[in-house]
Order: sequence, then C-alpha cells, then structure tokens
Amino acid sequence: MKITHINQSDIEGGAAIAGYRLHQGLLAQGIDSRLLVGKATTSSDRVASIQRKQRIEKQLFRVTGHLGLNYVNLISSFDIPKHSFYQNADILNFHNLHTGYGYFNYLAISALTKNKPAVFTLHDMWSFTGHCAYSYDCERWKIGCGKCPYPATYPKIQRDNTRLEWKLKNWIYSHSNLSIVTLSNWLTKQVKESILNSFNIYHIPNGIDTQAYKPLDPEQCRSVLGIPKHKRVIMFGAENLKDTRKGGDLLLKSLQNLPESLKSETILINFGKGGESISNAVGIQNLNLGYVSSDRLKSIAYSAADLFIFPTRADNLPLVLQESMACGTPMVSFKIGGVPDLVRHGITGYLATPEDADDFCSQIVELLEDQSLRDRMSQNCREITIQEYSLELQAKRYIALYQRINN
Repeated sequence: MKITHINQSDIEGGAAIAGYRLHQGLLAQGIDSRLLVGKATTSSDRVASIQRKQRIEKQLFRVTGHLGLNYVNLISSFDIPKHSFYQNADILNFHNLHTGYGYFNYLAISALTKNKPAVFTLHDMWSFTGHCAYSYDCERWKIGCGKCPYPATYPKIQRDNTRLEWKLKNWIYSHSNLSIVTLSNWLTKQVKESILNSFNIYHIPNGIDTQAYKPLDPEQCRSVLGIPKHKRVIMFGAENLKDTRKGGDLLLKSLQNLPESLKSETILINFGKGGESISNAVGIQNLNLGYVSSDRLKSIAYSAADLFIFPTRADNLPLVLQESMACGTPMVSFKIGGVPDLVRHGITGYLATPEDADDFCSQIVELLEDQSLRDRMSQNCREITIQEYSLELQAKRYIALYQRINN
C-alpha cells in the first residue's frame, strides 16, 4: 500500500511529530509512506511541501478573514491532486489541517476523497467545531456553534461566523469518504457526539519508539547535565507556557506554594524558552535546556528527573507525557481531556483537580517525598508504554485500518 499523509509540517509541532513518528513506524513495517505538508524542514524524497498560491490567497484572506472564516481562502488545496504523492497514493491520511499560518482548505476534503479513501487522524477538536481547537467548557459544537464564547482562542477569528463554518464542515463531510481515528478515550467520546459521528471511528493512540525513549541511569544522566546528586529534580516544558491553555499561570502558582525547605533542595529543568522567568519568580534553581530535538538528550533529561509536571488546561494525548512515561518518569497533571489515558492516578502519576493550583502543588510534594511510590510508578510507566503505546503496535493498527478501507 502507498499512503500519503497530509499534515501541517513534517516535524514542527506536536501533531507534526506524531505524524512523522507514524510515518517512520509504517516504513519499518514495509509500507510506502510519504508526507505532503504545509511546511517541510527535513530533506527527504518522501517529504514534500504543498505548493501555494501565496499572492492570491493573501488577497482572498482580506475578505474571508474579515468574515471570520479561516482557511477557505487557501485555493491551492484544490491543486493537491496534481501532486505525484497524491496521484500515487492508495489512501490519504489527514492529520492536523489547521495552523496559525494556514496551509489547507477544509472545503477541499470532499474533492480529495472522491477517488481515494482517507483516514482523518484527529489531534484536537477543530475538525468538528466552528473554529476552535479546544472548546473548554463550551459544548455549542454539538448543536451547530454560533454565539462563540471564545472567539480569541486558537485559531482566533475576527468575526463570529462559527455557525457558518460548522455548517460548511458538516456539508463537506457529508460528501467525503472518511474514516476517523481518535488518539484518546476523551476525544473518542467527543467525536461520537459531533458532526463526525456518521463515520466509522477508530481509537488508535500515538505510538512512541520505546528504544529511543527508555529509562537511563538517573545518576549518569544527572552527571551529564551537571545536576548535583543530592538535588530533587522537577521537569517541565516551557515552550508554550504563555499560552493560557498550557497553564503557565497555574504552574507558577503551584511552584510558588512549595515549602521553602523543598525549594532549596530542588532544581527545575525544562525544554523550551521561559524556564528562567519561572525559576526566578518561584526562587528555585533552574537548568534550561532550550529547544531539544535529539531523542537521546530528551531521554537523558526525562531520566534525570524525579517528576515531570504538566499544568495543561486542555489537551488530547500530549507527546511529552508519552515521552516521560516511556522513560519511566512519573507525572503530575490535571484531570482533563485525554491526559488520564497517560497519567493514571496512583499508577503512573497523580491527577489534580482542574484549575486547582493548590492541589497540583500538594500532588508534587507528595510524590517528591515518597521515593518508593515513585519507583513503583516508574516501573508502571515503562510497562504500560511497552504494552499499549509502542510505535510497532500503532503502525500495525493503522495498517489493519488501511487494509480494511482499501478493500
């Protein structure tokens, strides 16, 4: 079989990384897999960028953007059938079709699936809402949107035409040949109550390379990173903490509430930018690793940590939690979205009450002070990852689905 994935990028962003890992898993199983993306950063004959009509699309956006309709200006999507990746594919696999910069017009889905079946892997809620990737407490997507309470949430809109966008998506889907893949139990339930409920829905979690991400000797990892042996180590990702959805404010409040005695013997390590500002505000020593693309360095960092903390307000199946699990590092997060699939309370970590920074803080303290509990959780993390989230298992599940819809 020949599979062409359509995604925002090859490796930039969580959905892109997830899609690329699936691509690698399929190749390892002997499947001819290719990526057709909005933004390509790797050099490979299996990765290509969608050719854009930038000038006219920018002019069209002056109208469509003002109307609050994202992406319908992107007429280049209708030229995808001219690309050899499309022409040679037996099956299409859509992934993240929305971005801040825009690269794909969802109105093209029916045309692209007229002669080729497609799998639509959902990385968030955008596919069935009137504009947003996460609706938080709003459930208007069940009844047709309109009167949007969060027009500024990503991807933001200039005018509330969410009812019209919802209707456009619904109409396009009614003329499309799709099978839906959800990554989490939470999103599976949402989809069954959405405009996508007429399609076959399959729950296939993201996979991870369990050899690239695995537990390493903590003392050696701390030595490599220059972390003193006696320090407790808390790890977090700082890249998007200015995004309200990622809960930077909750993280700050939680860490500020840690006992002073614990702060003095703790070091914070983080990926991405912004770790220093958090560290200075809470009075805890910080090691900022910056942007890290190396799987090996990520594994070293996770293995050096006693705990990975993730203060998100809305998420599907976060890659960083999966990476932490694979490396045997217990986690603390909030009980929202698909997070409980990975952070299983009392088994792989602790789940705090949503929006409750005090509860989040107490969960951190309890785990940091109980080495034997962390050891048990660490073992559980690794065992569950191998049993449920290996890249090989994910690839085989997709292959079975591709074979089913290609008959």
